[in-house]
Amino acid sequence: MAPFFPWIYPSLFFSSLFIFHELVPSAALRNYPENEVTLLDSMSAPGDLEWLAYPAEGWEEISVMDERNTPMRTYQVCNVMEANQNNWLRTRHIRREGAQRVYIEIKFTLRDCNSLPGVPGTCKETFNMFYHESNNANLWFIKESQYVKIDTIAADESFTQVDVGDRVMKLNTEVRDISNLSKTGFYLAFQDLGACIALVSVRIFYKKCPLTVLNLATFPDTITGGDSALVEVQGACVNASEEHETPRMYCSADGGWLVPIGRCVCKPGYEEHKGVCQPCRPGSYKASATDAYCSKCPPHSSSHQEKASECVCEPGFYLAESDPRSMACTRPPSAPRNPISSVNETCVTLEWSPPSDTGGRGDVTYNLFCRKCSGDGRKCVPCGSAVHFVPRQFGVAVAAVLVTDLQPHSNYSFTVESQNGVSDLSPSPRGEVTVNVTTSQTVSVVLKERRSKDSVTLAWQEPDRPSGGVVEYEVIYYEKNQREQNYTVLKTRSHMMTVDGLKPGTTYVFRVRARTEGGYGTYGGEIELETSHEDILAIGDPNQVTILVVSIAGGIVLLIFLVACFVVSGRHCGYIKAKQDPDEEKMQFQHGRVKLPGSRTYIHPHTYEDPNQAIRDFAKEIDASSIRIERVIGAGEFGEVCSGRLRLQGKREIYVAIKSLKAGYSDKQRRDFLSEASIMGQFDHPNIIRLEGVVTRCKPVMIITEFMENGSLDTFLKKHDGQFTVIQLVGMLRGIASGMKYLSDMGYVHRDLAARNILVNSNLVCKVSDFGLSRVLEDDPEAAYTTRGGKIPIRWTSPEAIAYRKFTSASDVWSYGIVMWEVVSYGERPYWEMSNQDVIKAIDEGYRLPAPMDCPVVLHQLMLSCWEKSRSDRPKFDIIVTTLDKLIRNPASLRELANSSVCRQDPTTPEVSVTTVEEWLEAIKMGQYKESFSSAGYVTLDSVLYISASELGKMGVTLAGHQKKILSSVQSLSTQGTQVQV
Repeated sequence: MAPFFPWIYPSLFFSSLFIFHELVPSAALRNYPENEVTLLDSMSAPGDLEWLAYPAEGWEEISVMDERNTPMRTYQVCNVMEANQNNWLRTRHIRREGAQRVYIEIKFTLRDCNSLPGVPGTCKETFNMFYHESNNANLWFIKESQYVKIDTIAADESFTQVDVGDRVMKLNTEVRDISNLSKTGFYLAFQDLGACIALVSVRIFYKKCPLTVLNLATFPDTITGGDSALVEVQGACVNASEEHETPRMYCSADGGWLVPIGRCVCKPGYEEHKGVCQPCRPGSYKASATDAYCSKCPPHSSSHQEKASECVCEPGFYLAESDPRSMACTRPPSAPRNPISSVNETCVTLEWSPPSDTGGRGDVTYNLFCRKCSGDGRKCVPCGSAVHFVPRQFGVAVAAVLVTDLQPHSNYSFTVESQNGVSDLSPSPRGEVTVNVTTSQTVSVVLKERRSKDSVTLAWQEPDRPSGGVVEYEVIYYEKNQREQNYTVLKTRSHMMTVDGLKPGTTYVFRVRARTEGGYGTYGGEIELETSHEDILAIGDPNQVTILVVSIAGGIVLLIFLVACFVVSGRHCGYIKAKQDPDEEKMQFQHGRVKLPGSRTYIHPHTYEDPNQAIRDFAKEIDASSIRIERVIGAGEFGEVCSGRLRLQGKREIYVAIKSLKAGYSDKQRRDFLSEASIMGQFDHPNIIRLEGVVTRCKPVMIITEFMENGSLDTFLKKHDGQFTVIQLVGMLRGIASGMKYLSDMGYVHRDLAARNILVNSNLVCKVSDFGLSRVLEDDPEAAYTTRGGKIPIRWTSPEAIAYRKFTSASDVWSYGIVMWEVVSYGERPYWEMSNQDVIKAIDEGYRLPAPMDCPVVLHQLMLSCWEKSRSDRPKFDIIVTTLDKLIRNPASLRELANSSVCRQDPTTPEVSVTTVEEWLEAIKMGQYKESFSSAGYVTLDSVLYISASELGKMGVTLAGHQKKILSSVQSLSTQGTQVQV
């Protein structure tokens, strides 16, 4: 410092004192962000900084007092009266502690050259900052050429002597960074080229992502990467948790955690609570790590210690290995009840009633044991393999069995034993019941014959010593080597029979048996007879002069002979008799598929050889001149969809929707297009879209349906989000269920039931439409249609339909539950942004959609019943209609809301304290957007305080009601801190 300018140095010096006292807080009061680690802070140095200044008369270390009278060390230089200044100030060696990127924050004051009278033009108002990397912590001197320049530093605000007097001085703060450091440490240097500077504070720091716990995984303090690279960090599962999917996050360059991936889950016996895993309490358990919470022990079981992964069954109760741990403990069934037997010669039909106590299980089956007994019943031995049981001997699911191939006129004892899935675990004897039967005497016959070109006449003698008089004879015949494909059964009371309608020159096999009052005898031996190529009369017995020909082709299947047909299933049975017995007619009616008068059954168009005939049968042809197309309202798979008017002779003009087949179609496309009309034309219900007719005799080919003013249900609901009462929504759902009940009653499966395929008219009446994916059920009400490829709407489809491509009315019920959820959520996308594979996996693991916002409890319970895994446990559509009718008649039942249970449980606590974005979203019932917030970088509560509606839209929160709820809660966070109202 030049001694002949004493007025310069003191003025700067005293101004610096003033600055420190007024503008620089105490080092003890300086709070740095959590994600910053300080390597050097000149204001916190306990003694002299001892930085190296060269030349020595350049930078000068001074000591001043802060507001707490704590000494602070700093440097200043003001050699402005001398030209060619080159004053360097170098810090000590600063270890980088593994950081690749460090930041330098400097606070300084700089004198305005114009405020210094008499200074030469070489006065500067900037200075330079350099650094030098080195592994040597004791370098005494560093050449200027070895330094790397960081930047030239200029002051945003300089000061004058007047400023000091007026007490308006301000510090300048500048932050610079150094990237890609690799050596142990570095030196920082400041170069003055002729400025008047007071270097008040120098702080060197690096950024880190601080220790955090997310998704039950701990992520350690992580130093940020060089430049702007993200650092991937793998988390470690917290106490008593394990990896479900490897937890990872990325540490950003500014020290924030981004993009959480994967998670840990609490181990069996533990549940998550406020970010840690705590043991299940006695009386509860958690069997799988994927289960969210501990559950109360099922009935007939208990747990007496903490962290139980399963509950122990009470004495006498058991769980099978394949039973879910959430299932109640069960016990073996009691014995079957009320056994009865029906003897038919050497066959016995055994029937019984199920046990009075099934043990709490639904898997009761039966085992049968057969013993043949002596005449006095004192000695019995096992029947052996010659006796056959239909359908089987062990593991029978139905309470009836047919036993065949018994010996005639013999005594048998049958034991029926009941069992279920836990019978093998119980030491107690199994419940059983015994039936004793005696078989009938066998009747043998001797065959005689005569034949012609197309007929064979059979004659036989009455059997010896029949058990009672012969009631009738049964003749069975078939072409040789064709027995498995087709055979015919004929019956007569005569000793002779002529079989007509045979093929000339063909060999047939014939067998005859007699039925007495004691039952059927065995068949006589087979005889093979070949019809003649010409008419030849060969009478085997000249004494037989009267031949009774009974050859009426059997077309009526009498179930009194069901046993015979059942043994050889799949074969054709005929019956020739002058008149059916009344009992036989009753049997046939009982086992057939009965249709009530006036009921209708759906007929699939593909069953027609000529598809045009299906159109003629089910759709009315409309003259194209009666149709006036007004505007295009959409596009379908086969062409445009328009709205217009239809005026038929003698009827008023009506609005209609018109589907037209685009030009250049193939024959197959035309058949597929008109197939939907053939389907719709069979339906007549107020909640099924009505077909007005078709145009097929001119081009373009068109399908005309009633016009639904409000379009598809999903779009309509999104447009009117939150505008309907709960009763109105339930009324819509009731209409859809009524339409589906009608389809189900007709034996029809829709396969693509979704809100997008429901149309709404001006009166808010919902009608089922879009029958392009539909299929018909077969006569069996439990039958299913199996697809052969094609796309399946995963989010609306039941698990069995996805896995096995089998569709039933029960799978339509599953889809109806999804439609309920869409309606109550005003058209929200089911499962949100989850991928189809994630949806399938989640459903298989037991996940079900939560109740939408403001959803009544009873409606969500009905949804959950529609989503039962077993299709037999789902309600039928008639039950759904009845349930909704009751709700409409009793609106009070809709008041309890599924998502307000937290508030109701503790009315004195309307607010919940949250600490993370995930907790906040769960508290306001918006947990489905957790991944969207995380992906967008909103990982702290502070970061969401400035979110806007437009930003929410970009993140996928498009529903107005959801945006409103989130923004309202954000406002609550900004005013109440971590307290949010639920």
